[in-house]
Formats: sequence, structure tokens, C-alpha cells
Amino acid sequence: MASDKKDDVPTVADARSPSIDDVIGEKAPVVAADARELYELYHRSDERDVDTAEAKRVLRKVDWRILPMLFMTYFLQFLDKSGINYASVYGLQKGTHLHGQDYSWLGSIFYFGYLAAQFPAGYLMQRLPMAKVTGVSILGWGIIMITTPACVSFAGIAVNRFLLGALEGVVNPAFILILSMWYSTAEQPIRLESYYCTNGIATMFGGLIGYAIGHITSGLPQWMYVFLIFGSLSIFWGIVFLLVTPDLPSTANFLSPAERIVAVKRVAGNRQGIKNAKFSKRQAYQTVVDPKTWMLVIMAVAAQIPNAALTSFTSLVIQGFGFDTLGSQYLQIPGGAVHLVSTLTGGYICSRFRNVRFITMIVASTICILGSGLLVGLPNSNKWGRMVALWLCNLQSLGFSMSLTIVSSNIGGYTKKQLTGAALFVAYCVGNIIGPQTFRANEAPGYHSAYVAMLIGYCIKLLMMVCLYVYMWRVNKSRDRDVLEGRVLTEEEEKDAIERGMQDMTEIDNRGFRYAL
Repeated sequence: MASDKKDDVPTVADARSPSIDDVIGEKAPVVAADARELYELYHRSDERDVDTAEAKRVLRKVDWRILPMLFMTYFLQFLDKSGINYASVYGLQKGTHLHGQDYSWLGSIFYFGYLAAQFPAGYLMQRLPMAKVTGVSILGWGIIMITTPACVSFAGIAVNRFLLGALEGVVNPAFILILSMWYSTAEQPIRLESYYCTNGIATMFGGLIGYAIGHITSGLPQWMYVFLIFGSLSIFWGIVFLLVTPDLPSTANFLSPAERIVAVKRVAGNRQGIKNAKFSKRQAYQTVVDPKTWMLVIMAVAAQIPNAALTSFTSLVIQGFGFDTLGSQYLQIPGGAVHLVSTLTGGYICSRFRNVRFITMIVASTICILGSGLLVGLPNSNKWGRMVALWLCNLQSLGFSMSLTIVSSNIGGYTKKQLTGAALFVAYCVGNIIGPQTFRANEAPGYHSAYVAMLIGYCIKLLMMVCLYVYMWRVNKSRDRDVLEGRVLTEEEEKDAIERGMQDMTEIDNRGFRYAL
């Protein structure tokens, strides 16, 4: 009976939709050199058993090499893009001759650069060693940061911010791919949150640096020190990243040949493959017609519209509550702590328990709705209530970061994963372009329209989360019904599902794939 059921499971040769083939004209997957090397390494792993102790030892080595690279890079990326926030209360507008909505446009222009970089960065990462592309981008944005004090006009600093966004735009898509390359689906949430939490650490560190810079009374204008300090750190780290970070498990020099086999076999169970340098038209078509893509896109736009209040405008918002200049710096530290604790806690919960990612995201988004609702409804005289409400909104990062694991854990096929990630970050950019424009100069320091936009964004984000969860849950249930005894894949079907994943098949074609919820 099991063998009869297995006939219903598509093989590598027939697991494709005829209608898509008619449109695309692309037949069986063509495996490029790097994917072929990983695939062969995976098959060599079948020749030997990998015990639990050996797998854990390799995982520890991977953690010690990969996670510090992700951690520090993400820390600097957030710190640098938020540099104008700390500089804004120390004379940035005067020093660069900004007027009216010019400062708001600087927040948007950064994400125009980020947006412009998404598809070129994806192409480069598919064609070139991923770690090298990322390392060069870190060096580049460090140089951009350290030259910011030379900008003396809106045009100059606008170009500077555009280039900074373009170079930083490499990081998030690269990290999604790196996670899926090195870690199993169950391991990804806590690892992602371990580097994503650095946004909170960067907020706290930036607040401390901003507070310290506020005590500098001689030398250069205070706002310039923000960019000189942050830029120097990034240039140094870019060199370290280039020297230390491996491109693939199969070429990692910190692992022995036997350990590389274990590293590949550990992630083979994701049923997603690892990397394929050949662009797949079939997978591109599937990305466009997949409902998950568009739900993630709407969710990302809605999530990022409120982001300006937590990045570029935080210092000005806190000043608007009635706190002084130095207070606008150190009062950002509790918000960073909320970000740090919530992301780490959420990552631990999602790694410790199965299928609780959407529950975690929904709880975080509900708290953000509460916070933004308080910003809209509380009177201006209640400055501490509004301050606490702003701190609560820092939980938004938990929801967005978990949406990244939806891509890294639930999208199969290298081209499809890459294009879905690019679409997600295009939406991320669109939201962040819109967000600063909700801060109207003629509404300062109250910015009521911005707080209303935050509330609307969080509500739409929550609605899309629920829709995406229901869709993926129903697909899982439908596939369960097609499997013998309703829920459990047979051993042979499990092996076939992994095999198809290693041959760069998408989660749509691979009927053995199940979404991590």
C-alpha cells in the first residue's frame, strides 16, 4: 500500500506544473556548478551515518564562525543608517542647510537607494561568492559614512544617503540566504533573532554615544562625530568580514572535509537545497503567482511605514514629548532594551516550540497596535505615557524579523527564495520611503499624522499575518491528506522530499514539503 501511495508523490522528473512549462518552456532543473558540488557532497554523506554528537559539534563550530559575523554586521548596519537620528539634535539640519521637509526626505532617500540595490545585489550574490559581495558592501558603506561630514547641502547629503542605502541593501537578502545555507529550519529563528536583536543593542549604544557626543564642546561640530565614529567602525569590520566569512559549507576552511559533509547533510532536511548559480525562469514565474509572495509584500509595506518613528525621527519625537536634548538620547535606551529582549525571547520560543512563529508575530503586532493607539489617543501633557507607548512599538522588529524566517524556512528553490526575499525587501523599502513623509514639518513637534499612519500600518500588518497563516496551514493540511495515514510521511517519502529539495526544487513542486508555522 505504501508503494501505491508513493506513486502519487512527484518524482524529480515529473514534479512540475504543465501549465507553467507551457508558459516558461523550462523542463527539468539544470543544476549549476556550485549547486552540483553541494549536491554531490550531500550524496557522499549517504555513505556514512552522522551521529547526534558529531552534528552538534559541527553546529557549534558553525555558530562560532557565522553568528559573530552576522551579529556585528547587523549591529553596524542599523547603527549607521540611524546615524542621522542621533545627529539630528546636534545641528545636522543647520550644518547641511536643510529646510522644511528636507530631513524627512533624507529618511526616504536612504530607502530609494536600498530599493535600487535589491535586484542588482541578488544577481551579484547568485553569480559571485556571497560573503565577498557582502564584505565589499560593508567597506563601501563605511566609506560613505565617514565622508558624510563633507556634505554641506541637501543635494550632497541626499546623494550620500542614497549610496548608503544601496550598499546596506545587500545585507538583509544575503543573511536570509546564509541562514538557509548553514542552519536547519528549526535552528533558524533563534539564530536570526540573535543578530536581529542587535538593532536594540545599536539603539542603546547609539543613545550612549549620542549622549557622550552631547558633552563635546570643542573641535568639529557635534553632528559630524556621529558619522566619523560609526564609519570608522564599519570600515574596520568590512575588512574582518572579507577575511573571515566563508562563502559555502563545501568550501569552509574552518571545517574539515568530513565536517563539511556533515554541515551539508544537516541542512538537507530543509528540503530547499543550498545554492544554485543558474537563474530559473520556472521559479521566477512561481514567485510571481505564489499568493505567499504578495501577502509578505503587503505585510512588509505596512510594517515599515511606522519604522521612521523608531529610526530617523526618534530623537525629534522624544523632544516633541517635552524632553531636553540629552534626554532625547538616553531615553532611546529603554526602547532598545525592549527590542533586544523581545527578539531574543521570541527567537527562543520559536526555536524551542514547533509552529509558534505566527502566534509570536501576532502577539508582537497586537502590542504595537496598543502602543501606536496610545500615541494617537493620549494627550500631549502625558509625556511619560507617550514615552512608554513609543517603547512598546519597538516590538515591531520581532514581527518583521520572524517574517524573514518565513522566507528562509518556507521558500524552496534558490531562485525563488532569492526573488521572494528581494520582493520582501522592495516592499520593506516602499514602507520606509512612505514612513518619513508622514512626519510633516508643519505638524512638529506633535506629528499626529505620523502616529495615525503607524496605527493603520500595524493593523494591516496583523491582518496579513493572519491571512498568510491560514493559507499555509491549509496547504499543509491538504498535503497531509495526500499522504498515507493522513499526517506522517513514510521513510521513503521523507527521503524523496529531501532529495528533491537538494535538486533545487521549490516548495510548490515538492509535495513532501511542509510549511513551518
